[in-house]
Amino acid sequence: MLKSEDVRAVAPALEMYGQKFLVDDLWKRAGLSARNRSIVTVAALIARNQTVELSRYLALALDVGVKPAEISEIVTHLAFYTGWSNATSATSALSEVFKSRNIGADQLPPASGPQLPLDEAAETERATRVGEQFGQITPSLVQYTTDALFRDLWLRPDLAPRDRSLVTVSALIATGQVAQITYHLNRAMDNGLTRAEAGEVLGHLAFYAGWPNAFSAAPVFKDVIEKRPR
Repeated sequence: MLKSEDVRAVAPALEMYGQKFLVDDLWKRAGLSARNRSIVTVAALIARNQTVELSRYLALALDVGVKPAEISEIVTHLAFYTGWSNATSATSALSEVFKSRNIGADQLPPASGPQLPLDEAAETERATRVGEQFGQITPSLVQYTTDALFRDLWLRPDLAPRDRSLVTVSALIATGQVAQITYHLNRAMDNGLTRAEAGEVLGHLAFYAGWPNAFSAAPVFKDVIEKRPR
């Protein structure tokens, strides 16, 4: 894990900007809690396979109230949304953080167990729509989307639906997947993410995923927010 003096030794302006805008400003903004900022940051780092600072932000997440079980679920969730290798790469850093804090299996979610209730009508509508669009082209993708994601992963109870949505939207922004944002941002707001929080997610991720990714997502956010009932 890099220290500020290591950064200053090779890029003093980078260290200065990090202190001025991230430490002294961004993380203190009231529009998004420190817990939520940690979730957004961890999701972005895993999505982009940027593990150098991951241990630092995993530790911070625990410090501000993200539970070990929730972090475990975030990693598992991102395997589906950013690829298996990104998730498994993150487990190395997470393992070290958990060991340093004596976090064991008793604090982690089971591999399987009781699930959250499913909105059968909404899931049937989603599955039908996706099946009609893509079932003839890629039946495996359609089937796995139903079986693995929406009838399993999204129903795991150790990460609240709102936080699971926040992780998904953050990962989509961080990886430039703007075509998928409309559906998942609407889902996030249905799950309790507010307009103000959504806007703060974009501002936060400008620093952690780059301005182009944030601005590429901004028109989609604007369209979703303006079309939703107030």
